[in-house]
Amino acid sequence: MKSYQLAGIDIPGGAITWNFTHASGPGGQHVNKANSAVELRLSVSKLKIDQYTRSRLLALAGSHRTKDDEILIVAQNERSQWRNRASALNRLESLLHKSKIQPKPRVRTKPTRASIRRRLNDKKRRGELKLSRRALNLAYES
Repeated sequence: MKSYQLAGIDIPGGAITWNFTHASGPGGQHVNKANSAVELRLSVSKLKIDQYTRSRLLALAGSHRTKDDEILIVAQNERSQWRNRASALNRLESLLHKSKIQPKPRVRTKPTRASIRRRLNDKKRRGELKLSRRALNLAYES
């Protein structure tokens, strides 16, 4: 089993499993006989990473996360299995790289006085416009 070094993280050989299937889409006669689509499964529990990176990785995986806390990446855009494997590894590496970076916390700011004034003036103008479009109810009073 081959081990990998992606985004500064050592991935043991047993953490990644590969499945190869027929790719969908165009490809002529070749598409029905070659297993060019690649499924990469990464078992996150087998990685030696800190808890923050692990939880962030699973959160970033989104719909690629399975119930068993595995990450599933499917690559079938290329015509060859070799290029699809490389594409899947690149996507996994970018995901691992993003999981290591801690996002900056958002700093709340107050709106300026001028922006508050502009917003209120626009609301006032809009309300006056809508008021001017109303039909007078004098004829319908009973």
